[in-house]
Amino acid sequence: MIKIAVFLILFTSYAIYSTVIYSKGTESGIQLTGPQAEKVSQGKYLYEQYNCVACHQLYGLGGYLGPELTTAYSDPQRGEIYMKAFLQAGGPRMPNFHFKADEIDAIISYLKYVDSTAVTYKSMP
Repeated sequence: MIKIAVFLILFTSYAIYSTVIYSKGTESGIQLTGPQAEKVSQGKYLYEQYNCVACHQLYGLGGYLGPELTTAYSDPQRGEIYMKAFLQAGGPRMPNFHFKADEIDAIISYLKYVDSTAVTYKSMP
C-alpha cells in the first residue's frame, strides 16, 4: 500500500512538473517579425538540412564532435566573427559546406536567436 501511495505522489508530481516546464517554462517572450523571422527560419532549415545536430549540440542535445552552440553567439571566446569564419572555410573537424553569404547570415541569425532564448541555460555553472 505504501509503494502505491509513493508511486502516485511521484507520478503526480512529475505530471505537474512536466506540464509547467513544457508550457510556461519554454516561453521566451521574444517576438520575431517579418524579414528577421524569415532569416531565422531559413537558418534553422539550413541547420537541419546539413544535419548540424550530428556534430553540434543545442540546449545540450546533439552530437559531441563539434562545440556546443546554444550560447556560441554571446561567448566572448567565439562570437559572430568566429562562427562566420568557420562557416565560410570549415575547420580541422568541420567540413567546408561552401555556404553562400546569405546562408551564413541566416545560420548566424538562427544561432543568435537560440542564444537569446537560452536564459536558463546561461545561468548554469
